[in-house]
Amino acid sequence: MRRHSTNPWVILVLICFAQFMVVLDATVVNVALPSIQKDLGMSEANLQWVVNAYALVFGGFLLLGGRAGDLLGRKRLFLGGVVVFTAASLLDGLSTSSAMLIGARALQGLGAAFISPAALAIISTTFKEGSDRAKALGVWAAIAIGGSAVGLVLGGALTQAFSWPWIFFINVPVGIAVFFASLRLVPESKDEVAHRSFDIPGAVTVTGGLMTLVYAIVQTETKGWGSTTTIVTFLIAVALLVGFVLIEQRAKAPLVRLSIFRVRSLRGANVVMFLVGSGLFAMFFFNSLYIQRVLGYGPLEAGLSFLPFTAGIMVSAGLASAYGPRVGVRLTSAVGLVLGTAGLLLLTQIPVDGTYVANVLPALLLVSLGLGAVFVSLTLVATTGLEDDDQGLASGLFNTSQQIGGALGLAILSTIAASHTADSSAEQLVNGFHWAFAGGAVFLLGALVALLTMLRQSDVARIEQTAEDHPVTVAA
Repeated sequence: MRRHSTNPWVILVLICFAQFMVVLDATVVNVALPSIQKDLGMSEANLQWVVNAYALVFGGFLLLGGRAGDLLGRKRLFLGGVVVFTAASLLDGLSTSSAMLIGARALQGLGAAFISPAALAIISTTFKEGSDRAKALGVWAAIAIGGSAVGLVLGGALTQAFSWPWIFFINVPVGIAVFFASLRLVPESKDEVAHRSFDIPGAVTVTGGLMTLVYAIVQTETKGWGSTTTIVTFLIAVALLVGFVLIEQRAKAPLVRLSIFRVRSLRGANVVMFLVGSGLFAMFFFNSLYIQRVLGYGPLEAGLSFLPFTAGIMVSAGLASAYGPRVGVRLTSAVGLVLGTAGLLLLTQIPVDGTYVANVLPALLLVSLGLGAVFVSLTLVATTGLEDDDQGLASGLFNTSQQIGGALGLAILSTIAASHTADSSAEQLVNGFHWAFAGGAVFLLGALVALLTMLRQSDVARIEQTAEDHPVTVAA
């Protein structure tokens, strides 16, 4: 492992601040959308792109960002991503038209696609395999999931107290501080023996394919799954991704070394994360709708209602990072998925005349306690047993699985919910939500099956053996 003069936990704090901005901005705009629509005169059709422009570019460029960090330097890419993200946040807040805001949100997504895989790769190369890496990834998992809930709270508070541009302006001082602190304290790392050439055809086809796939998924809510536009867009995405695989098989210095998928632990962790993301994104979305449109909560109240979810994530992620490798990461993940599934099934029983404390809170706590453990365990599995030179690629793949899985799951479950909602009455809305939560539970059950069938005990033995060699000490 590379020796660092800087305390690795200081590095972790800086990296997590940047990742917190990335995750927070995926949800912070949700409660501000009515104000944005009113101020900028946006139509319903254009309003969705305030959210989707960010997700589209973020998901499309994640894989490219991960490998670029391996080749060009993870610190260099991380700092570049922070600059792009911070500048785009300023442009968001200064936007005077819908086109300017949507364009700036897309630019934010590009910065996020460089920050996220580089940040996770820096953690993996800073902390050696064992208890320290498990602890660091526990903090990472809490930030990665908890930031989504905090985004809802912060978005509501800033919009209500000030105005919607402040949900973007708040990133500017944080981004500047992270940039200068990281410039001085974060060490550089990259693949020293890699070819210096860059796989441009591979980068174009995989990025274009993933962006087209995300776009095809997003537009199904308005165009429908069987429309000509949707079918053609999916075919283009498939053609680009098939072209990417053919290019990588022949490239001297491929963007993605396809042999990495022979590592069963990485392959299995990505499939499981894809399915977990499919259920998790929908859980946030439909819970927000139920709390605001059925229970009648305001934006700030709705955001605050997700704070117990954040607390549950932090508790379970901390416990999983400390004890998961010792009791078994497969067992920890399986228990977490069972808890998450139980929470989503509980949400299928929410009534029209329900209450937050009786009907929503117990399910939120179950899901948070389950998925915090799952995220820590899967991140360990996806990044352990790989050379440092491949950490950026592995991180990009892992993040891409979550983002693409989340977009696909939300599109599918939104279509299911809409098909079971005859009108806009509370009774019909709740009926649609029941179907969506049931679908989310199916995704998590699928993740459990994938975990048990694709990951063997031998795939995680290295993680658990390292934990035995470096036992966790808990302060009294």
